[in-house]
Amino acid sequence: MTIESILGAIVIGAVIGAIGRLLLPGRQAIGWILTIVVGIVAALVGTLIAQVMGVETTSGIDWIELLMQVVLAIVGVGLVAGLKRGSRV
Repeated sequence: MTIESILGAIVIGAVIGAIGRLLLPGRQAIGWILTIVVGIVAALVGTLIAQVMGVETTSGIDWIELLMQVVLAIVGVGLVAGLKRGSRV
């Protein structure tokens, strides 16, 4: 794994996480670092699912893969925010 691929994963994770956080209604009480981590995980899992389905490489932008990543980021941000909110008792 090269430094470029690590930096690329962080940037893509940040973008995917931010999009997921913006599309999730309501206020999420999680920080940006946690949002980036959720985005990185969502991007990796979305890519794995796309590879299993055989839709990871299409001509142009891989919209199906991107949609999977964003949906996973929305779910991930929602879960993390819910878990964090539940731990403040």
